[in-house]
Amino acid sequence: QVQAVQSGGGLAQAGGSLRLSCTVSGQPFRAYAAAWFRQTPGEEREGVACITFNGNITSYIDTLKGRFTISRDDAKSALYLQMNNLEPEDTGMYYCAAGWRGGDWYRPTEYDYWGQGTQVTVSS
Repeated sequence: QVQAVQSGGGLAQAGGSLRLSCTVSGQPFRAYAAAWFRQTPGEEREGVACITFNGNITSYIDTLKGRFTISRDDAKSALYLQMNNLEPEDTGMYYCAAGWRGGDWYRPTEYDYWGQGTQVTVSS
């Protein structure tokens, strides 16, 4: 059984930093691309960043303006999202996603496994 367990997140002030972590067990994590998504009430889940299986290629939504960094440690089956210079608009529930099926990375339907979600709240 595959499990993706998240940690990190919480409350930060605008301009601050937070780091999200996700550990995946029960699947060959290193064989798949992985991603982070976020969701706010009443909105669809949107892709924030993704990373290829070997970590060589990363992609981000344009609105991040280089503030977030996705990374992975395959020895630990772990995925990370470093969030810097946070803005109130970054507030939301963040989810890690693994087991990419090969389609558009920013579509939630392209992933088989999901973390439980972590709340990030940025105050102004």
